[in-house]
Amino acid sequence: MTLTVPNRGAGATARLVRWHTTVQLRSSFRSAEFAVGAMAVPVILYAMFGLPRTGSLLPGGTPVTLAMLVSIACYGVVSLAIFTFGEDVAKERGRGWPRTLAATPLPRWVDLTGRSLTAVVHAALVVGAMAAAAVLLGDVRLPARTWLVLVATLVGGVLAFAPLGFAIAYLARPRAATVIANLVFLPLSFASGFFFPLSELPDVLARVAPWLPTYHFGQLAYRTVLPAEDLTSWTGLAVQPAWVHVAWLVGSAVVLGSVALLAARREAVTRRG
Repeated sequence: MTLTVPNRGAGATARLVRWHTTVQLRSSFRSAEFAVGAMAVPVILYAMFGLPRTGSLLPGGTPVTLAMLVSIACYGVVSLAIFTFGEDVAKERGRGWPRTLAATPLPRWVDLTGRSLTAVVHAALVVGAMAAAAVLLGDVRLPARTWLVLVATLVGGVLAFAPLGFAIAYLARPRAATVIANLVFLPLSFASGFFFPLSELPDVLARVAPWLPTYHFGQLAYRTVLPAEDLTSWTGLAVQPAWVHVAWLVGSAVVLGSVALLAARREAVTRRG
């Protein structure tokens, strides 16, 4: 079915955003890269790193499979943010899409809003798939309210790390964006304890982790399901107030967003000049 751009009129803005989001969602669902890269890989990693620990408990009684669910879900969400807003946008830059978009009636902010809403839907699907694996195979059980809080925290992370993706997209050469995204993302994930708990990693990483926004995202997600005793046992670090982690995420998003905006404006000026 062919989609047509909504005409101007009452409620035109909301219809335009909805239309653009629908287009992007349909495009992504037809892509094998999304099904394999965004959804299958986190589930496979959880099966590799989390499910073998089924039956193990942290000192406070939390199943290790639940802690690993949060860890790998954080990995999946940050990966989605960086590659959706980083690699994909960089490829569009290489094809000249921003220049084409600027010549159409579609406002740039509508494109960014549609992209953000699409990423939120993707993140919800990734977290949902992992939660299903944890319940069916990892013997994870949580009250409905706790599930909602955990899922909302994880899904919100895709917006917190969107500025990092945009910064990579506009600072890297389009052909090098994938390599640079991996060089940034994988060390961040490992050093934040997403693959292995920080308590099992070298002490130097425990000293580096609190300076990383991914670590603070993980801490916010962990604390929705882990009591303080288990959180300390899992990370090997003292529990900090939630506002510290929120401040780190917001601050890093503002800084990276500013860098991305300056880079985008510089490119626009260069293109016009």
